Amino acid sequence: MFNRYRLRKIRNLSILPRWVIFCLDIIISAICFLLAYFIKAEFVLAVFSQTQIFTNLLILLAFNVSLFSLFRVYAGIIRFTGLQDTFRIFSVVIFANTGYFLLDLFVEQWYNYHLIPASVLIINILLSFVALSTYRVLIKYFFSYVTTLNVSKKRVAIYGAGDVGISTKRALEHDMTANIQMVLFLEDDQRKVGKNIDGIKIFTSDQLETLLKQYLVDELIIASTKLPSKRKNEIVDYCLDNKITVYTVPPLKNWINGQLSTRQLQNVKIEDLLEREQIKIYNTILFEQINQKTILVTGAAGSIGSEIVRQLIQYKPGLIVLNDNAETPLHELELELVEKGFKNFKLALGDVRNELIVERLFQNYSPDFVYHAAAYKHVPMMEHSPLEAICTNVAGTKLLADMSVKYEVERFVMISTDKAVNPTNVMGASKRIAEMYVQSLYQHHDTLAKMDPSKKQTKFITTRFGNVLGSNGSVIPRFKKQIDAGGPVTVTHPDITRYFMTIPEACQLVLEAGSMGNGGEIFVFDMGQPVKIVDLARKMIKLSGLEPDDDIKIEYNGLRPGEKLYEELLNNAENTMPTYHEKILIAKTRTIEFESLTIQIDELIGPAQRQESITSVVLAMKALVPEFVSNNSIFEKLDKQTPVVNMPLTGS
Repeated sequence: MFNRYRLRKIRNLSILPRWVIFCLDIIISAICFLLAYFIKAEFVLAVFSQTQIFTNLLILLAFNVSLFSLFRVYAGIIRFTGLQDTFRIFSVVIFANTGYFLLDLFVEQWYNYHLIPASVLIINILLSFVALSTYRVLIKYFFSYVTTLNVSKKRVAIYGAGDVGISTKRALEHDMTANIQMVLFLEDDQRKVGKNIDGIKIFTSDQLETLLKQYLVDELIIASTKLPSKRKNEIVDYCLDNKITVYTVPPLKNWINGQLSTRQLQNVKIEDLLEREQIKIYNTILFEQINQKTILVTGAAGSIGSEIVRQLIQYKPGLIVLNDNAETPLHELELELVEKGFKNFKLALGDVRNELIVERLFQNYSPDFVYHAAAYKHVPMMEHSPLEAICTNVAGTKLLADMSVKYEVERFVMISTDKAVNPTNVMGASKRIAEMYVQSLYQHHDTLAKMDPSKKQTKFITTRFGNVLGSNGSVIPRFKKQIDAGGPVTVTHPDITRYFMTIPEACQLVLEAGSMGNGGEIFVFDMGQPVKIVDLARKMIKLSGLEPDDDIKIEYNGLRPGEKLYEELLNNAENTMPTYHEKILIAKTRTIEFESLTIQIDELIGPAQRQESITSVVLAMKALVPEFVSNNSIFEKLDKQTPVVNMPLTGS
């Protein structure tokens, strides 16, 4: 046993000096060379009485010193010895002995004198390689043992015994501060079950719960890239309930110089658990449509707009016009695109409500596609500012749609929301009115196109989806801040539920809808099962290593203005038609006759732009959208006053 003083000295000796490693390499090389002669002489000690042996030793050491210096074998940190260090040692040993063999041939040819038997060199190659590699491994494990002596080690299991899992194990072994003990691998592939990796047995993942208990596992690292989201949720739920910390391995592209570091292991994020199986998009059609085209993206600096831009890049458009009225986020997007090497874009700072700015955009760039993501989306804020909701979400959309027709845009893709379905708030109602207008506009021009086939018609397409993870104003960043601050976590209502999808997933839907739509459709997405927000909060607290109600309190502060408990993707009068993708559906809606709808919308927009009576504007909204029934809002009293307006319909 080491006394405490010696143990402290060894721990403080973090890296062996290079000259020590160099001297050790030379000494071990000399011993191996002499041992090779001893083995060649069948272990007869008298062989060392030959003076030629020591002459040969000096010659070989001269080769070794030169090659050790050239290959810098001594420069590696022994405790991190890996495959590259082993390859350097092998190269030095081969070159040194090969050099000696060639020297022997030269001397024999010109001086008829034999320096050394070839068999000695062969034995020396084997001995030297094994010895130089082995002593490094022994020192590595010695330091590992000493630095973790009397330190309680965490017992770790790795889910996934593929390349990622093996790389994770090696990274943990190289980290002297990790204080871990690898106890088992878990694997879905039954062909690997029962085998070993560096002495660690591989078990079937079907017995995960039993094995984690049996081996007293403290930490589970998920190193599988093919784990279904449902299974990942089950594993994380079990681990959280049993106080087992769960980590995930980042994607290979994020590894530093192709090497995984333990510092890159990440705690499981709630976003990982809410993800579903990714949509497979038919990119060939999209590429043919977008390649070398000019595309206008409104709200380009926002959460959805910026991700649409990122995904559009892969289809090599001729030009992307980035429109937003937020200066700083637009500048940040510009820097990001430049860093990615994409140069085919133009910044267009400006408000989609400004007719002069919008028309100048269409005049200057003549876009082929318009992706309209600019909107006010914050429900309680729009409940307090309904005139702004009308000016942006309705008037802005109408202006862009009219300009798209005027300048013969091929496709106009509008991003809507599930809050437009049976709206209980101003924001949702404003988006529903925008949906109605673009649908009616398409039907109107479709009728005109049938009378004049030579006229180019814009295809108007609407996409409708729920909450996106990580977007501006999302509940998840707010919960994270509250947890970091020590709580409480505030939830509006114990029964409130929401649909969730990732931003990339939502934007894939938008692009796909833009390519597959024939005009006039509202595309909805099969968003899976809704998530109870209080369950989301509890899981986020547990993922932070804390206990709900004990460490972090959960408080209910009541529904916000305009908020409803459950979101919907279809209203009571709608049903769906399938598309070629099982998760993308088309909502069958009734389209209102264009002329009468336009009059109604103009009568709504005018007072809003003139900042006239809020009450009359909201009443007009309720007349346009009869299913708009306010909830937890000052406008609830208007529902009894809403006049019944029979709008002419044009069919389904």
